[in-house]
Amino acid sequence: MHKSVLLNETIEALNLKDDSIVIDCTLGYAGHSSEILKKIKNGYLFSFDQDVEAISFSNNKLKQIGNNYEIINDNFVNIKEELSKRNISKVDAILYDLGVSSPQLDEDYRGFSFHQNARLDMRMNLNNTLDAYNVVNTYSYEKLVNIFQKYGEEKYSSSIAKGIINSRPISTTLELVEVIKSSVPEKYKREKHPARKIFQAIRIEVNDELNVFEKSLKDALKIIDVGGRVCVITFHSLEDKICKKIFKSVSELDDNLKKLPIIPDEYLPKYKVLKTIYPSMDEIKKNNRSRSAKLRVIERIG
Repeated sequence: MHKSVLLNETIEALNLKDDSIVIDCTLGYAGHSSEILKKIKNGYLFSFDQDVEAISFSNNKLKQIGNNYEIINDNFVNIKEELSKRNISKVDAILYDLGVSSPQLDEDYRGFSFHQNARLDMRMNLNNTLDAYNVVNTYSYEKLVNIFQKYGEEKYSSSIAKGIINSRPISTTLELVEVIKSSVPEKYKREKHPARKIFQAIRIEVNDELNVFEKSLKDALKIIDVGGRVCVITFHSLEDKICKKIFKSVSELDDNLKKLPIIPDEYLPKYKVLKTIYPSMDEIKKNNRSRSAKLRVIERIG
């Protein structure tokens, strides 16, 4: 079953009050949402998810805690639009947990896992038309190399893309794994599972994860109220770079203003970056998937 990473640290970092209005952008299997709901007896929780299976499971879990929540079946890229439909312009806390949930990886038929055989799929929203099968079987060599390098940071992108083109059609996850294995040196296979980065790259492409996150996070910073916090849990460097860059851009003073003897209030940064939090050794031992996690926190101060 899915274990929420950095659970206690995140709940503490969100700095919740009894009447906080909170958004969990990544409901998943309600690990974080459940703990949030317990803390906001007089507040309200909005949780986003595209996965109808996760929503059904989480709804049953949350209604045992309280009824002051709403699950929004949508991509969190629409955070601003969905909240304005509900006449909400400001909230007290926002959370992103960007990892793929364990059940999505473990349910073989979803095609996220390179350990289990399934049709190539990898869609978080099953209504999307683009899936992993399309990417693997229709993208050009150049396009494959580009996404493997950009989203997977894979050094054998070129030979893997060639292997895919020469082996089409490829229908299942394990067929793809075999093609990847036959396209890289023996030594590389011994170091790490050679399919890990390629599967990550295809998943990011299918779900447009990086563009979606960047737009959503920028909107989240506009919605957060003074004194409120945005917490982001990332699991790989690409998401983390986006988060770090956006946090930096809103929390640092413009270089040209640094020379002024007195800086007018309206030019002072409106946000303050708080510390970055990592999982404890104990958590990593209990849940290996947490080893690459990182929690970044920003607070609105003006």
